[in-house]
Amino acid sequence: MSSTSDRPILLLDVDGVLNAARVDLPQGWERGTFNGYVLSWNPTITARLRELHESGRVEIQWLTTWTTDADRLLAEPMGLPRGLVTHARADAAPTGFAGVFGGRSSWWKLAAARAVAEAEPDRRIVWVDDDLAEQAADTGDWLAAHPHVLVVAPDLFVGLTHEQLDAIEAWL
Repeated sequence: MSSTSDRPILLLDVDGVLNAARVDLPQGWERGTFNGYVLSWNPTITARLRELHESGRVEIQWLTTWTTDADRLLAEPMGLPRGLVTHARADAAPTGFAGVFGGRSSWWKLAAARAVAEAEPDRRIVWVDDDLAEQAADTGDWLAAHPHVLVVAPDLFVGLTHEQLDAIEAWL
């Protein structure tokens, strides 16, 4: 049994979660261009996520259309640890692509989250993705059957908030 077997997994999206779709940056936010995309993030949010991971409270894993580019391009500039597990579409090459928002009849991230839950049935999961609310029809039944999965759906234009992180920490 690995040393992480009792740590909850935090499945982390980028766009709409770390990268808020903002024109005007709030005080203290940072902006950068990665793979031709302009991203805006709150470094105090990423610092809290890093602390949750490094303290052993959660194991962050990437579940984003950026796939391995999240680790390769975004982690260090955003203040997150490198070398995290990355989940990718089963039918896609392992390269990142940002900005995929639209509806899907069979959401690839749900399939990935299911695979994580099946591979780690004794671990709690926190799934943070702005598309969770949009995908409720696809995810609702599965989530209802898996109460050990906490979902957090940030607003695309706000991103993950300290209040949502407080709720995650309280759940942990």
